[in-house]
Amino acid sequence: MAIIVTFDLPGAGQELYDAVIARVTDGQGFTRFADLPNPGLISHAAGPVDGGFRVTEVWESAEALEKHAETFGPILADLGHADARPSIIPAHNVVVR
Repeated sequence: MAIIVTFDLPGAGQELYDAVIARVTDGQGFTRFADLPNPGLISHAAGPVDGGFRVTEVWESAEALEKHAETFGPILADLGHADARPSIIPAHNVVVR
C-alpha cells in the first residue's frame, strides 16, 4: 500500500535541505537526486513553511521508506535533527503525470 510521508522540520530552512541532498548525492545535488535508485519512491517535493521546512514524499510501501531511512536517518541526525519524525498516512489515491 502506498504511503504519504511528511517531514516538518521546525527551525530548519533550505540550507538544511540542501545539506541533506548534498550528502545523499555525494555532493552532486538535485540532478543526481532525481537519478538515485530509491526503490519505491514515487514522488518528492520540498519547500518552506511558517517556522521551518517541509518535505513530502509518496512511497510504494512502508518497507521501501524504512530501507531509505537507513541512509537518510543518520544524515539528519548528524545535522542536528535526530528527533525528526515524519507523519505517515496511507494513500487513498496517487496520481502522477
